[in-house]
Amino acid sequence: MPIDAAKALAAEPRSREIAWDHKDVQLYHLGIGAGRPATDPGELRYTLESRLHVLPAFATVAGSGSPGVISGLSMPGIEVDLARVLHGGQSLTLHRPIPVAGTATATGRIAAVYDKVKAAILVLRTEVTDADGPLWTGDAQIFVRGEGGWGGDRGPSTPLEPPAGDPDLTVERPTREDQALLYRLSGDWNPLHADPDFAKSAGFDRPILHGLCTYGMTLKAVVDTLLDGDVTRVCGYTTRFAGVVYPGETLRIRMWRQPGAVRVAVSAVREPDEAPVLTDTIVEHA
Repeated sequence: MPIDAAKALAAEPRSREIAWDHKDVQLYHLGIGAGRPATDPGELRYTLESRLHVLPAFATVAGSGSPGVISGLSMPGIEVDLARVLHGGQSLTLHRPIPVAGTATATGRIAAVYDKVKAAILVLRTEVTDADGPLWTGDAQIFVRGEGGWGGDRGPSTPLEPPAGDPDLTVERPTREDQALLYRLSGDWNPLHADPDFAKSAGFDRPILHGLCTYGMTLKAVVDTLLDGDVTRVCGYTTRFAGVVYPGETLRIRMWRQPGAVRVAVSAVREPDEAPVLTDTIVEHA
């Protein structure tokens, strides 16, 4: 069996040192569409080093892709075909605001392996700490088609209740035709997002946009609108990737303030067919 769940779960955590600076942060922000309009004061907070703050979703690429999908596939007990792999979901817990530049230790392990019969889901947990203590914890859910059916734990399967009523805010965010090429410079080199032949072998008409790119775009939309542009208010962010976006398409992002709670429910669909892109999405904030 390509996935040995017991071996993967028993493997020792792997630690590595990561580092980033303002250039990495700026490149990431540009990769998720920041800087339009280029002279907008709100956008300069993402692009100009003298005003820079860090969108918490940067954690998914800090130190060249931690937590990354491909890194999880090198864990003991896991041997799969990259063409069968999709990023199924992502969650982040922020323990402190992410500094513009820093060094830290990222420790990764397989926290769970779920048998969905026709697929397997790997949960790659990455905990990042620096000299001052914990910075963030991330869980990447890695969906591997055709690798289930060994009789293992099915895992959680109850979706969140959809938000009731009309959204408090709806915004549209266009993607660029070259956005995947720019975003991948932050560390996710999966050819699915750049190589047309590889994309076709994986069942797509052409290269698709990274799920984590839409993840970052969506969080930026929430921060820029409902959170008054204050990235430090974000405490947690979780989503399930429900569909693909092709570079050049437009996202429609809907947001619902949750009554009596410090969180925002979010959905993202692609235009014009309203196909779901992100579901079960929650931004927790201070």
